Amino acid sequence: MMMYSRRCAILKATLRTATIPLGLALVLSLSLSVAERRQAAAEATPSKSAASSTAPFQRLIDRYCVSCHNEELNTASFRLDNIDLAHVSENGEIWEKVIHKLRTEEMPPIDRPQPSKGARRALLSHLATTLDEVATTDPDPGRPAVHRLNRSEYANAVRDLLALEIDSHDFLPSNGADFGFDNIADSLNLSPMLLERYMAAASKISRLAIGDIHLRPSATIYTAPKALLQMDRMGKDFSFGSRGGMSARHHFPLDGEYVVKIDVESPRSDQPSDLFQRSDAPEQLDVRLDGERIDVFNIGKPKTGQWSYEKNGFAEEKPADKEDLANWWGARTLEVRFPAKAGTHAITTTFLKRTLAYEGVRPRNLPAFYDYLGLLKNMEPGVIEMEVSGPYDATSLGEESPSREKVFSSYPTSPEDELKAATKILSTLAREAYRRPVTPGDMDTLLTFYAEGHSEGGFEAGIQFALERILVSPSFLFRVELQPTGIVAGEAFELTDIELASRLAFFLWSSIPDEELLQIAERGELRNPGVLEGQVRRMLADARSESLVDNFATQWLYLRNMEAVTPDVNIFPDFDGNLREAMRRETELFFSSQLREDRSVPELLSANYTFLNHRLAEHYGISDIYGSHFRRVELDDPNRGGLMGQASIWTVTSYATRTSPVKRGKWILENLLGSPPPSPPDGVPPLPEPSKDTEGLTTRQLFEKHRADPGCASCHIKMDPLGFALENFDAIGKWRTHSSFGLALDTTGTMPDGTLMEGPSGLRSVLMDNDTEFTRTAVKKLLLYALGRGIEYYDQPAIRKIMRDSASDDYRWSSIILGIVNSTPFQMRRSS
Repeated sequence: MMMYSRRCAILKATLRTATIPLGLALVLSLSLSVAERRQAAAEATPSKSAASSTAPFQRLIDRYCVSCHNEELNTASFRLDNIDLAHVSENGEIWEKVIHKLRTEEMPPIDRPQPSKGARRALLSHLATTLDEVATTDPDPGRPAVHRLNRSEYANAVRDLLALEIDSHDFLPSNGADFGFDNIADSLNLSPMLLERYMAAASKISRLAIGDIHLRPSATIYTAPKALLQMDRMGKDFSFGSRGGMSARHHFPLDGEYVVKIDVESPRSDQPSDLFQRSDAPEQLDVRLDGERIDVFNIGKPKTGQWSYEKNGFAEEKPADKEDLANWWGARTLEVRFPAKAGTHAITTTFLKRTLAYEGVRPRNLPAFYDYLGLLKNMEPGVIEMEVSGPYDATSLGEESPSREKVFSSYPTSPEDELKAATKILSTLAREAYRRPVTPGDMDTLLTFYAEGHSEGGFEAGIQFALERILVSPSFLFRVELQPTGIVAGEAFELTDIELASRLAFFLWSSIPDEELLQIAERGELRNPGVLEGQVRRMLADARSESLVDNFATQWLYLRNMEAVTPDVNIFPDFDGNLREAMRRETELFFSSQLREDRSVPELLSANYTFLNHRLAEHYGISDIYGSHFRRVELDDPNRGGLMGQASIWTVTSYATRTSPVKRGKWILENLLGSPPPSPPDGVPPLPEPSKDTEGLTTRQLFEKHRADPGCASCHIKMDPLGFALENFDAIGKWRTHSSFGLALDTTGTMPDGTLMEGPSGLRSVLMDNDTEFTRTAVKKLLLYALGRGIEYYDQPAIRKIMRDSASDDYRWSSIILGIVNSTPFQMRRSS
């Protein structure tokens, strides 16, 4: 009853105090050579006034564009026959489309007469210069919707506010992914059901942070990925000389005793009999907490000839015949009880790796499809599940736990000091959670909740209930930017330093501002010369900036889709959980190194190094790489350099049974070149799957038949050559020269402009020749992510400025990020 009444009180207070309406709340060179200017002017008109008049450019538009972009034909998405260049600013959206199509040479169509390069550049220069000048004098920074914290931001904010690690998947549903990212404000709405989830999360998180001595034991289950091979050291949390197992960061709410149950599975009777040869040696299962051994289990056949499970000197023996052996080794739950201090700790279970060479010939592991038949791929036992339960016999709240130290910045020495201490604690927490100075109204609300909790459970219960209220406050859950009073509708205004600090922290850290940033913002010094740049560089050097990899890069490059890919096990029997994880980790480490080393953005394409472990190196055919740990490897194969050679990219853009030149080509156009093709028209038949009817055809030949349809050709002529060049990478990114039916692959391609290329290295060269357009696309994606809204036509002048300013620094990541932070759309907002 008390919990229900509290939740009702929180809900009412939230709705009562939520007075903020949620509805409110590549650049081209502009300089041309003399010869180019003369050529453009000659083509447009012989008039001497061409350089100072819009008439020559209007003639270019009329000659090369209006023939399609007019009311009569209505064959284009916008008209140019009813607007003129004398009033560019009045039709900015249309002219920005023209700039994009001229720059990418999508307009005029390849089968239509073309202006000279000089004329094209002159027109581009005029349009861009005019629109940029208008943006300088009359900026339009856009107006993002009120931004609710997404799942990742919520977890990071709780971590930084309370020194408490949580798995937000346990508390909140997944977010939408408009424009490819899950931090887009328009998709982060708040339904009554979601508010209930936030309230339940606040209740549990506040108790975890403070502790509850009366907490009932509960259990959390961690499961190993089904297709994961446990042949080697599994990661940095595992000790050297270990094999297999699993590790989890688990929060222990109190000082007390806990129980871990480990489900171990080994070869069973339904596997080939020769696999039992390896079971002649005992196995040791090591259980550790933060690297310190809790216990070790001895499992196997001792010298007595009896199979046994042994722990702490107590052994249970089984006869060594195969039938009993199968039952014994098929599945086994091991259990250990241990004391632990309150806080988040890493609990690891792993086998000690044996280095003896066994007699007999046997396979190293079974094909991946065995797992789908309920069979283990290894001859050694593996950990399939780990359950942590507790606390039992709790001894204290854990006075030294990080979360209690963070919450209790003050503690009363007598009942008379409790209100003073509570005021200090809650004002400190609220200021950090709300990302701004607290107001008397904030404190009145929190102290009311404190008093209610105090009346039922004393000082700490009061703090816990008030903390619960903080965690459901609109000021915590939403990033609200208020417009100044008396401002004219539609007028642009600067964000306050407090609001700018919040934008900056969520951009670079996906979390709340830290104390240093917040103090600077409160003093109004964030925009002082050198201060903002200094904070950006400090924050990029902080480990929390890894969120740019976890949240930006993984979504931009589709790495999050790796969890969902399911290559057909009959066609790709070598694909397993280890390879899946290695593929994703390679690209994450590569992107992180580019960011940390402040490399040039185009180097994402041109880099001649990557990060490999043995499993992935073997997949790539690279020798002399051993062990499960990743290390930087210099590459001499031009087909494997940069993003274009990484298996993760080409696995997520393939189907389960085959490659997809269309998906791959579309991915390049959208994510690398910023020119996504339109959606296919209704009624387009899918490409037939490989079968006996198509056995004599390569994927390329199937697509050529598909592309014969005139309704398909206009888009496929741009996508397919890009995808065909990548056919050497199969559906899991492995190099090949022949199709699955033994047919030689043709990886040549011709772009609409006549550019020829062959194979992945040829495509890579084409993209590197156009690296300015790639950089522009990266800037647009990063700006979209930073703003939490879609890119609009009025953002294009800001993008051009970022490109101009960072060009002198070779488009390094720091220059582009600083350009975004200093841009009009990031620092300003349009009034409602």
